[in-house]
Amino acid sequence: MRLNKLQEYLKEKGWSFEYTEDNGCGSVDFDHRGLSYHVWEFCEDGCCGAESNVANVGRMEDYGGDYEEEILAVIRTWG
Repeated sequence: MRLNKLQEYLKEKGWSFEYTEDNGCGSVDFDHRGLSYHVWEFCEDGCCGAESNVANVGRMEDYGGDYEEEILAVIRTWG
């Protein structure tokens, strides 16, 4: 299972989500306050990261490095 920290946070908040995994990369889809969010891991040419719309629901952005913590930092600002 991937994106463990994100899944744990969503569970703590009681937010429903859907998790899938393909080729060793995780994907999480969830709704919050009527908006749909997506976090998708990728690994291309040895470079791993994630793509998500958590910072701007209408636009996907790439996150690198400690991408799961970066994404969680955005979500935690929602309260």
